[in-house]
Amino acid sequence: MDTSTLLYTGLGLLAATLGTAYTLLVLWSPDTIFPKPSEKTYRSPRKPSAKLPLPSVRDSPSVDLTVVIPAYNETARLPDMFSTTLAHLEATRTSQRRSYEVLVVDDGSRDGTADLALKLGAQYPQSDVRVVVLEKNVGKGGAVRHGMLHGRGRRLLMVDADGASRFEDLELLWKAMDEISPKGEAAVVVGSRAHLVKTEAVVKRSLLRNVLMYGLHTILRVVGVGHIRDTQCGFKLFSRRAAQQIFPHQHLATWIFDVELLLLAKELRMPVAEVPIEWHEVGGSKLHVFKDSLQMLRDLLVLRANLLLGRWTTERGESGSGL
Repeated sequence: MDTSTLLYTGLGLLAATLGTAYTLLVLWSPDTIFPKPSEKTYRSPRKPSAKLPLPSVRDSPSVDLTVVIPAYNETARLPDMFSTTLAHLEATRTSQRRSYEVLVVDDGSRDGTADLALKLGAQYPQSDVRVVVLEKNVGKGGAVRHGMLHGRGRRLLMVDADGASRFEDLELLWKAMDEISPKGEAAVVVGSRAHLVKTEAVVKRSLLRNVLMYGLHTILRVVGVGHIRDTQCGFKLFSRRAAQQIFPHQHLATWIFDVELLLLAKELRMPVAEVPIEWHEVGGSKLHVFKDSLQMLRDLLVLRANLLLGRWTTERGESGSGL
């Protein structure tokens, strides 16, 4: 076989490999999530049977803080979390005159999570609790995105329904946001558990979870968010401008969506502050460590490839936000 034949054969194999890789990328890339008509409405404890239209994050803010709680089959863990959350929000509403809303996004639960959230909200008549029900389970990232796209707050907080993060540490994130976004500029503050790595809270976790955690951190440095020590903590605060610019362009609805949010913030040159918070392990996690870790790895590769190839961008009008 002469040199030219080898060259053409090599080029053919390369083209086939690249074509296969691109086809897999397209197949593995999630479709844009468009909300169903019912998902553009919410219920409240004040009118539990009425379905009211949700506002848009593009509207002018009407409260100081939106708390977005993604919830999937959370009847066991939500009551304690709700009690702690609402107690703090009510305290700051009185002491600091900080108005708020709580937006629970039921991610297709089958255990009555939405109805429970309405009952819990009714225990705080001064609060503004809103419950949105997604018709099917789309994933934590999709539920967070939906809530953020319909929040009314000047600042918007995403927080897990398990209550693992100490909610009072919102004040630490709030202070950091005051420093990097004094006039409401686009900015993000993330709660961090990195300082707990050698403490009992993390050491007590299973060996597999800790090995996978260190492996994930290594991959994240390669992906481009190594500057954030803890990307996965479910306690993040966004200015309204940041939410307006980030969430319409979010594609991933799975566990690794936090990385996409931080990569988008980096691409948009937003300041991101990382603040240590208190955190403890809570039972009942929906995360299947080995299976979901493999999915996280695949999604990280899909995310990075789409960004590098320009298939996913932050250009206005590129992604269907569903608003």
